[in-house]
Amino acid sequence: MFLLLGTAAMVASPVAASAQIAGRGINPRYVQEAQQDHPKLVEEFGGAETGSRAAYINSVGRRVAAYSGVSPGAYRFTLLNSAVENAFAVPGGYVYITRQLMGLMDNESELAFALGHEVGHVAANHAQARESYAQRSGIFGVLGAILGSVIGGGFGSAVAQMATQRSQLATLSFSRDQEYQADTLGLRYLVSAGYDPAGAAGVLSAITRATALEARVQGQDSRQTPEWASTHPLSVNRMQRALAEARQTGRLGSGLRNRDQFLSQLEGVYVDDDPAQGVIEGRTFTHPDLRIFFAVPQGYLMQNGTTAVSISGTAGKAQFSGGRYNGSLENYITQLLRELAGNEVQLSVPQPQRTMINGIPAAYTTGRAATSSGTVDVSVFAYQWSPNTVYHFVMITRGGQGVGPFVPMVESIRRITPNEAAAIRPRIIDVHTVAPGETVQALASRMAYRTFQLDRFLALNNLAVNSRLVPGQKVKLVVYGSRRA
Repeated sequence: MFLLLGTAAMVASPVAASAQIAGRGINPRYVQEAQQDHPKLVEEFGGAETGSRAAYINSVGRRVAAYSGVSPGAYRFTLLNSAVENAFAVPGGYVYITRQLMGLMDNESELAFALGHEVGHVAANHAQARESYAQRSGIFGVLGAILGSVIGGGFGSAVAQMATQRSQLATLSFSRDQEYQADTLGLRYLVSAGYDPAGAAGVLSAITRATALEARVQGQDSRQTPEWASTHPLSVNRMQRALAEARQTGRLGSGLRNRDQFLSQLEGVYVDDDPAQGVIEGRTFTHPDLRIFFAVPQGYLMQNGTTAVSISGTAGKAQFSGGRYNGSLENYITQLLRELAGNEVQLSVPQPQRTMINGIPAAYTTGRAATSSGTVDVSVFAYQWSPNTVYHFVMITRGGQGVGPFVPMVESIRRITPNEAAAIRPRIIDVHTVAPGETVQALASRMAYRTFQLDRFLALNNLAVNSRLVPGQKVKLVVYGSRRA
């Protein structure tokens, strides 16, 4: 059991103490795996930011890693182009943070704690216990998490074989004790590097506010946070614990915050979806480059990934993806279902039928499988987008329902016009200097959202509805920007 800090000197647990051995290295096997998996992991999570912002992340990360007991050169820090608030590390010393999480922060001390927390996981060698858990439980990939949770049994296992398992392992949740240990280590590195220890509770508070707001608006914007993002379960206890430990250092409120420098790096950061990966707006998904539009039924939620959109609701789950293919739609569907089922599931698949959807040639069929969870229907609806490109929905429903619950969705897909595509712009952070007479309500009205403008502005800036703004004060706005060249 991890020992709580009892003095301002921050007495360490045995795990924490072992992390302080100067200059020790990282297991070469973990390093090799991290190097091999890095390109694929970056691709799966939206790509990596480059340039001055990436260099800034690296400099802050190395500053706190210098106190981890592991050579700072053993760590590699990457800013991911992901719309999910998260940070995680792989055992080989590769630390990742999303631009969405960075956008919630207020200053450099908060960023330093988030990176230090991940460094702590690596330095304390939490990977061994997590890897053991993964081997026992079986890690599903993105598709496996969607389909396997409904299908169970052999179908889920077959799908899991298609996944990148180590990248899923990278985002598997730690235990509560491991999270507390990483918090304590991150705080220690924070203080040693000269930062204000308030950054620890600050970033945890920011995530808590964002999570609470997301729960309120989720039903209206149909966006669901993916399971891989739940690597750091938050609680009031965890936030209060971080604040208590910060007080015990005797340095709370002093030390580096570097707010202006941090906010200058935050200027222009994308918020929510990158149009290059498609945009969720209400119940609709639109991809301006692929010229695709579809809408999910009322009550269904979407997760937007780099290569697929996942859809879930009470009557079933689905995934939209596709790409280049040479051959007939019928062969495409048959091959897809065969790959999904693998050799472990008997899936009866009728001959696909042809149809037209909004002028697009399409084909569909529904297979049936007996699983440990009962009989289920596995449907595929595929669209011939061009001579060499096919997009499709895979849908899982209860036996006998077929495509039924998803009929409005599969019939909604259409091509968008060039004007519609040009109208899709990213949301970005604009660091605004408050002018005399400006109010919370006035600035909130500039937020680039149709709903909850005031709530989003308050949560983003840790303000109350009756807060009085001071001229010269800097606040964050989310506005529409221009797409990257």
